[in-house]
Amino acid sequence: MNNMSSGPPPEQQPDPPPPKPPQIVRKLVVEIFDARNLLPKDGQGSSSPYVVVDFDGQKKRTSTVHRNLNPEWNEGLEFIISDPRTMEFEELDIEVFNDKRLSNGNARKNHFLGRVKLYGSQFARRGEEGLIYFPLEKKSVFSWIRGELGLKIYYYDEMVQEQEEPPPPQPEQQQQQQQQLQQQQPPQEEVKKTPVYVVMEEPRHRMLEVPMMMPTEVPMEGHTQEHSPPIVTIEESPPPQMNMPPEQQQQQFLHRHEEGPQVMMSGPPPDQYPAPEVKRMQAGRAGERLRVMKRPNGDYSPRVISGKVGVESEKISAFDLVEPMQYLFVRIVKARGLAPSECPFIKIRTSTHFLRSKPGIIRPGEAYSNPEWQQVFALGYNKQETTNSTLEISVWDRASDHFLGGVCLDLSDVPVRDPPDSPLAPQWYQLEGSADDQHKVSGDIQLSVWIGTQADDAFPESCSSDAPYVAHTRPKVYQSPKLWYLRVTVIEAQDLHIAPNLPPLTAPEVRVKARLAFQSVRTRRGSMKHHSSAFHWNEDLIFVAGDPLEDSLFLLVEDCTTKEPVPLGYIIIPVSSIEQRLDERLVPAKWFGLESGPGGAYCGRLHLRMCLEGGYHVLDEAAHVCSDFRPTAKQLWKPAVGILELGILGARGLLPLKSKGPGKGSTDAYCVAKYGKKWVRTRTLTDTFDPRWNEQYTWQVYDPCTVLTIGVFDNRRMFADGCDNQPDFRIGKVRIRVSTLENNKVYTNSYPLLVLSRSGLKKMGEIEVAIRFVCPSLLPETCAVYGQPVLPKMHYLRPLGVAQQEALRGAAIKMVASWLARSEPPLGPEVVRYMLDADSHTWSMRKSKANWFRIVAVLAWAVGLAKWLDDIRRWRNPVTTILVHVLYLVLVWYPDLIVPTGFLYVFLIGVWYYRFRPKIPAGMDTRISQSETVDPDELDEEFDTMPSSKPPEIIRMRYDRLRILAARVQTVLGDFATQGERVQALVSWRDPRATKLFIILCLIITIVLYAVPPKMVAVALGFYFLRHPMFRDPMPPATLNFFRRLPSLSDRLM
Repeated sequence: MNNMSSGPPPEQQPDPPPPKPPQIVRKLVVEIFDARNLLPKDGQGSSSPYVVVDFDGQKKRTSTVHRNLNPEWNEGLEFIISDPRTMEFEELDIEVFNDKRLSNGNARKNHFLGRVKLYGSQFARRGEEGLIYFPLEKKSVFSWIRGELGLKIYYYDEMVQEQEEPPPPQPEQQQQQQQQLQQQQPPQEEVKKTPVYVVMEEPRHRMLEVPMMMPTEVPMEGHTQEHSPPIVTIEESPPPQMNMPPEQQQQQFLHRHEEGPQVMMSGPPPDQYPAPEVKRMQAGRAGERLRVMKRPNGDYSPRVISGKVGVESEKISAFDLVEPMQYLFVRIVKARGLAPSECPFIKIRTSTHFLRSKPGIIRPGEAYSNPEWQQVFALGYNKQETTNSTLEISVWDRASDHFLGGVCLDLSDVPVRDPPDSPLAPQWYQLEGSADDQHKVSGDIQLSVWIGTQADDAFPESCSSDAPYVAHTRPKVYQSPKLWYLRVTVIEAQDLHIAPNLPPLTAPEVRVKARLAFQSVRTRRGSMKHHSSAFHWNEDLIFVAGDPLEDSLFLLVEDCTTKEPVPLGYIIIPVSSIEQRLDERLVPAKWFGLESGPGGAYCGRLHLRMCLEGGYHVLDEAAHVCSDFRPTAKQLWKPAVGILELGILGARGLLPLKSKGPGKGSTDAYCVAKYGKKWVRTRTLTDTFDPRWNEQYTWQVYDPCTVLTIGVFDNRRMFADGCDNQPDFRIGKVRIRVSTLENNKVYTNSYPLLVLSRSGLKKMGEIEVAIRFVCPSLLPETCAVYGQPVLPKMHYLRPLGVAQQEALRGAAIKMVASWLARSEPPLGPEVVRYMLDADSHTWSMRKSKANWFRIVAVLAWAVGLAKWLDDIRRWRNPVTTILVHVLYLVLVWYPDLIVPTGFLYVFLIGVWYYRFRPKIPAGMDTRISQSETVDPDELDEEFDTMPSSKPPEIIRMRYDRLRILAARVQTVLGDFATQGERVQALVSWRDPRATKLFIILCLIITIVLYAVPPKMVAVALGFYFLRHPMFRDPMPPATLNFFRRLPSLSDRLM
């Protein structure tokens, strides 16, 4: 008994609990390097700045730098990211203050020196960060701020092992520990507790307690520390669901309650629920329509689609811009215990559809009677047609075509699944056969069947009944590669082994040739100094490099003195080893040794400065139709200003593009939309001239002054073999400028699909789309975008040439096309080039005429104003002329009213034209493009190759036509030059008499203006200009005759 009361023996003590698995904690590091050109705020022409960083409720500060307008801190502040999934929506506030304790006088507060506000989408992973100088922003309109702050911001994940709780002490030890704690603890000390965030979600009635790490405490003046746990109540909106008739909803309800085991969903435990995502979006009603009675371009203008897209409901689903299309989904998982077979496959048959699966796969270690398919099928579903029909699923042997068993399901008992629901759990069904084959049938098959829409998670990867060629018909989302500008500055070369047998007085012609993938650039001729044998270039070579930066840069130094270049040495540099630069800071140059031959003998060295430019935007689209202007570096991105939603409804009246038999054609159309880095591709609907896709996609909008491009193509790759890769045929495209869309308004329109070919303009059909631009905050973020530069800062600090930019754009298009061609299904190079307008820079007579008429249209207002003034001068309408006289007197007598009156007039013009504003986004305009009246020979010239592939007679005829056009342009340019030279001749004394008359007239005008009040002179000149025609001479005035008689330099031309 005494042994039992004294405690259990050592061998009977309970085992310690197993150690807890380590947790991943994401941390944010903000490295503050320095600041430049701060504002003096201490009263002595300087400042003592320090930085305060606030992130996710954690606030930390740096040390104070004493009296320095260009301070350097070189300090790093670390923060804990509470929820990595919502990191993109977190804000990082960085503020710079002047320490009042080091200021002159009794300052009441720490003066504000500027702030930098960033979002989680701009954070970079550790290893990808870079030093960026952010301009300091104002806190209010009346703040006076200047300077920049150098920051390096990145995050990383760290494995944290939780500390195990010590085992409970024995009673005697516990009493001793309590006595020691009471002796050591000071009186009246408050124990700070770790704050706990409590997240309550009302619909699910569960509570999560998430302990947060306490941030480093920094005594801040004017801020009180609160230790009470804040409570955040998050209301979850009801799950979106497709609109359906009441009887279908009742059927769905019965299936969910009667077939409990079949539709049971297994959710994650309470501590694994993801944090609810909060999105602010004001959605417009999908049923709103506009009616346009006037169609200026006839059959080639966009029109509004009548009717409603979907049934109006209080619940807004993820596919509210398109029509819900119901499908019967069949998921075939695997089988067990099948009869002996070599290659089993599945046949799925309904009253209107028939599909076959791929052959079953035998997993390693499994029996041949247990094949797996893991395949989903989507069959078009119509409730009225399939009410009393059945679904037949049968298993067959591919080698012998023997029946292995089947299952028949009544379609009236199939449950309906909404998109928010979890996937339907598959069930085992026993295979059955006929009376004759029952002894041959054995085994079970695992499958699940449900009714859903195109919003179902399984739809993109399913084998659809209207798209049997799965490999090239599935809808996909693509991402363009991350492109960089690679700048290579070739400075000089030394110790080159130049051939000694050069002719006398001949300097060697040494050049550097650089090659990156398919891009090749050569420097100019190197210059030599007399006192050294080094060659100098100081020339920039720029390439386009794409992630994952696997290529290598090859530089070859060669002697081009003779006809055949002689290589002097080469260098191979991996692009991944080159430093990345995000601003205009100078990257240090390095010396690289040249190699020659396989032995790698030293043959000189080359001085280079290389960097990957992250502050540029690599243009792959034409500047006037660009969809994105963000720089390459993610750290420089601004937050999004809105969301662009596109619903691709379908197409109407497509022309047949393939032959399907004698006298019958077909079209297999799919749609591609491109905005920013994101490309989307709908599924291919085979053998139909009126495809209905009804797919919806979204993009984040960072700049509303961008363009969305939508193209339709005929799929020809799905019929081609691996060796015969046929390009897809373009059906047409539409461009929609985002800035022309009103906020939160749904536009449902039909646009013509136009294609310009050698035979002329042809309408290939119409595409129906629904588009909405959701912009939660109109002021001030969206309006501030209009005041910012279009391109990133580096394009203005170190601009690229026009010809160089166009060459780099061609390389970028080629890299994007090769990247997307490696996807599955591939997006062909012809599709990428057509969507990116790769041929927009080529010359054509039609484009020249179009641009000329655009200039004429722009100057039409000036011509109209001149005609109106001429009518006033000629007193065509006496009442209007008298009113103009009165207005002119008022403006002359009160000149302070001229500027306000002008702006008021512009305001009234804008209000007046509001009545004639465009009701729908414009598409392609055939009148502006001059595509209807173009000459066939001009079209043939526009689509000719470079160099031309036409016979010499046609090329000579086109060259003569171009010479005639150039002669007209030459005459117009000469007339402009003549008028300018006549102005110069007024005081150049080329005509002494004319110059004497002009300067004497200027002296007389000067004396008159000094003697007569200017208002009287202005009234006299105005009334003289507006005098009645009876006082006018029909001949040109003397001043115009005097100007036309002035000499020009045209008589000196040879």
